[in-house]
Formats: sequence, structure tokens, C-alpha cells
Amino acid sequence: MLYLELLLQGLIQGSMYAIIAVGLTLVYGLLRILHVAHAGLFALGGYVGLLIFNETGSLILAMPLAAALVGLVGMAVYRLCYQPILDRPPYVALIASIGLFIAMEELFRLIFGPYGLTYKNPPLQAYVNLFGIHIRAAELCMVGASITLLGVLSYLAQNTRIGVACRATVEDPEMAASFGIDAIKVRYLNFFIGSALAALAGIFVSLLSNLVEPTMGGVPSYKALAIIVLGGLGNVKGTLIASLVIGIVEAFGTIYIGNLLDRDAIAFAFLIIVLMIRPQGLFAEK
Repeated sequence: MLYLELLLQGLIQGSMYAIIAVGLTLVYGLLRILHVAHAGLFALGGYVGLLIFNETGSLILAMPLAAALVGLVGMAVYRLCYQPILDRPPYVALIASIGLFIAMEELFRLIFGPYGLTYKNPPLQAYVNLFGIHIRAAELCMVGASITLLGVLSYLAQNTRIGVACRATVEDPEMAASFGIDAIKVRYLNFFIGSALAALAGIFVSLLSNLVEPTMGGVPSYKALAIIVLGGLGNVKGTLIASLVIGIVEAFGTIYIGNLLDRDAIAFAFLIIVLMIRPQGLFAEK
């Protein structure tokens, strides 16, 4: 029973990482940019979702509105922060992204206060009995949302003209442009989808902790950066598998080596060990 509970907890945590990391993978696959400011969009989603829920009392309304708003902010980030420097070396965009993330944290602190906000009546806090294990409804909803969203993305990527255009632009931008694909529109779409996923992840994390604070995006998003490296940069399927692997490693690690390392340290220690053996990541494509 203990192993089953650890496995479920690992899958729950991994599903949250997957929602965040897929957005980062989409951006890196398209622009070869490590989008650190994704962490700020994650926190923004938590704030917007909480404020809408506290005003309306409807989580069904709060989640899509927050995702749409943060998706638009993500498009603005691309237009104002990344597009003017795409012809520069990659480290320029990385530095700009780190600076933007720090600026967003300080802006959240000025607007919403340094101590964070909480839900007035937190939803989805009831426990559900699953195979004799008590799991919060918010955790089950997060897993269900992760599977649904990523399944829809996979279907769109494989079976629609927009998905084919995105994949073609990632694999060979010049060839895609020669067939009339507008790379600019594809980039805007990728930033919208990735940012919307970050917003949903921020809402779920805030539901689990009943807290939204300026720095909440730091650790999950930095861990997501580690996950996309582990999964093979730009590899969406590898990112999904790596997210679940990290979640499971954390869950089991807290039991067996939790007295030596905390949860976050366990994840990064595992990453370091794997990259020492396989520097290109577990699922890097040739």
C-alpha cells in the first residue's frame, strides 16, 4: 500500500510538472530559448485565477479566463521581449528572460503585497478514496486536466493543419516558410498555448497550498527547466516522461533519503546523476 501511495503521489506531482514543462518545451523547440520568464506567467496565472474565483465563486469560470489572459500576456512577452533580439546570440534572450522574471516578481510584490493571497472558500478540498488511499479532489482534477490538455495538444499536433504547421516550423523553418507557413503566427500561437498551460498549473498549485505569492513560480519552473533538459531539449514526448519520472523519484526519495535531502534537492541530484551519464538527456533525438 505504501508503494502504491508513493506512486500515486509521484504521478500527481509529475502531472503538475508536465503542464509547466510542456510550455517551456514548445518555446525552446521553436526558438531555442530557455524561457525563464515562464515562471512569472505561472505565478500570474495563480493570482488571476484566485482573484476571479474570490469574486465569482466559480472555478469553471476562473480557469479558462485566467488561461486566456495569461496566454495573451505570453504573446506580449514574445513580441516585446524576444522578437527584437531573435538575431542575437541565445544567451541574450536568456538574460532578458531572467530579467523579466525578476521584474515580474517585484511587480507582483508591489501590486498584491509580499505575503501572498489565499482563497476565501478553497474549492476541491474534499478527499476521495482511491484504492484505499485518500487523495484530494484538487489533485485528481490536476491529473485529469493534465491528461486531457496534453491529449488534446497531441491530437492537434498530429491531425490538424495548425499542428502540422507548428511541427514543420520547428523542424525546418526555411522549408516551412517556402510552403507559405507564417512563422510569426506559429510563434504567437506557441507562446499563447505555453503561457495558458503555465497559468493552469499555477491555479492548481495555488489550490493545493491555498496560497499565491510573488515567488511561487521559482522552484516549480526551475525544476521544469531541468525536466526539459532531462527529457531532451525540444522533445515534447521526452518532457512528459521526464516529468513523471521526476515526480516518482521525488515521492520515493522523500521516504528513503528524505533525512539527507529535501524533495527539491532529490530532483536536482537525480538530474545531475542522469546528465553525468547521458549529457544529451534521456530522450534526445539524433
